[in-house]
Amino acid sequence: MTHSPLPPRGVTPLARREARLAWGLLAPTLISVALVVVIPLLAIFWISFKPIGLADLRPPAPILRESLRGSGDSLRIEYRLRNSSQDKVIENVVITDTLPTDLTVTGDLPAGCALTGRDLRCAFDQLEGGYNERLRIPVAAADEDAAEEAAEGSEPQVSGEADSILTNFEFSTENFARIFDSDEFIAVMGVTLFYTVFGTIGALGVGLFAALLLNKSFKGQGILRGLYLFPYVAPVIAVAFSWLILFDPFSGSANALLIRMGVTEGAINFFGERPLALIMVTVFEIWRYFPLSFLFILARMQSIDTDMYEAADMDGASPFQKFWYLSLPQLLGILSVLFLLRFIWTFNKFDDIFLLTGGNAGTRTLTVNVYEQAFAISNIGAGAAVAVVIFLCLLSFSVFFFRFMSREEGL
Repeated sequence: MTHSPLPPRGVTPLARREARLAWGLLAPTLISVALVVVIPLLAIFWISFKPIGLADLRPPAPILRESLRGSGDSLRIEYRLRNSSQDKVIENVVITDTLPTDLTVTGDLPAGCALTGRDLRCAFDQLEGGYNERLRIPVAAADEDAAEEAAEGSEPQVSGEADSILTNFEFSTENFARIFDSDEFIAVMGVTLFYTVFGTIGALGVGLFAALLLNKSFKGQGILRGLYLFPYVAPVIAVAFSWLILFDPFSGSANALLIRMGVTEGAINFFGERPLALIMVTVFEIWRYFPLSFLFILARMQSIDTDMYEAADMDGASPFQKFWYLSLPQLLGILSVLFLLRFIWTFNKFDDIFLLTGGNAGTRTLTVNVYEQAFAISNIGAGAAVAVVIFLCLLSFSVFFFRFMSREEGL
């Protein structure tokens, strides 16, 4: 007697229904992620391959203004027609309007215009870039005031077809060539790596040190922990300007103290000299964001079993040995996660550097370069190309980091 084979596990009708239900429940989340993350990311990649500026974000379009000019025998309707683009052609431009009943056409119509009853239609094959002309139609009116009000109330329509550089399928590597051919790119990348690496390691190191200091119970512990959080929770614009005032070369307290102590003979421009400005913005990054590392590390340290430390005390282990052989292995997981997050966040950091130096004095990072390309010189394509470079750098770092971590865990 033969038995029919059982259906493969996981492909039963019930499993298929459960899978469809799961995808249905996940659909809103996936759609939200696509709208918030994927679509803007794809848009940046799209724009990076197009040499466009701020003016190109709006597609070329014919612009029309109507007005009633003159009086008496010189009364006329003027249509001011222009091309919004200085270099793009608009084709098949058509103007339609209904003339007020108080007006009567008394002369020849402009070329390309025809009047059917009260309906005016003007057609043009194309408008060259920078086109700006006035179409004049001589008219007569029994009551000029009423005719002017009627003319102001009418709304002429204009239409045309133009190729938008933002939406067409013509791509170019001009933006990337402009970025990588620049001598400045290597310097900007070096500044970015210095700021990111030392800012990340410094924030983790100071956070670890602060967690070790407060991993004890003593009077006033809660107040001290709250003070440690101040740099992170304070508004960035407030603390940035506080640092600028503190280290001001003319009226800053830091310079006055250094001169009084005899450390320096003259004032130091902390945020205006190379390479001191880069060191200062990196120190600011460490000071502002070490509380985040401090919170996570302290929470992990307090979850470690104290029996290990008691056994180490009985064996005569020193505080350094307890930290190196007991605490640090337990903290590697949270330290690796914090390093990944802080590296990505610091690499993308813009506001701190922009508020402190504006990217001057050798502190221009890739994110500041995005702002300058896109808005300072109105080159949206180049700014998007730099943003793509940032994305690829962070993607490469993340892949390398996860491969390295998986290899370490395999060991």
